[in-house]
Amino acid sequence: MAADTINLVDSSGWIEYFTDGPNAGVYAEPLADASRLVVPTVSVYEVFRVVLRRRGEDDALRAAALMNRGRSVPLTSSLALQAARLAHERGLAMADGIILATAQLTGATLWTQDIDFRGIPHVRYVPGIPG
Repeated sequence: MAADTINLVDSSGWIEYFTDGPNAGVYAEPLADASRLVVPTVSVYEVFRVVLRRRGEDDALRAAALMNRGRSVPLTSSLALQAARLAHERGLAMADGIILATAQLTGATLWTQDIDFRGIPHVRYVPGIPG
């Protein structure tokens, strides 16, 4: 990974990391340097919700605190419009459109194991490992 790379780990990567999934180590690399990490607010929502369900509120709050070490990118009206365009063009779900638009806005490499992002430029797709 280049020293000046900005990274965005999508919700699937954060969840993999926080729940110690088989690919957790893959996401440790981009998450190691909070100064080069951008975090869409929609990811905070998604990750908190999943960790809350799987591990409880204390772990979910710890996850949110770790996510907030990166630069939070809120959903503005202009970002929402771009996300809607991308979601429409690529057949993505709402959150995926927001995450991709955020990566493009910030010039970040998007790290994910979500197959819907496979083949998109500036995406580092890591296939999920069946568990």
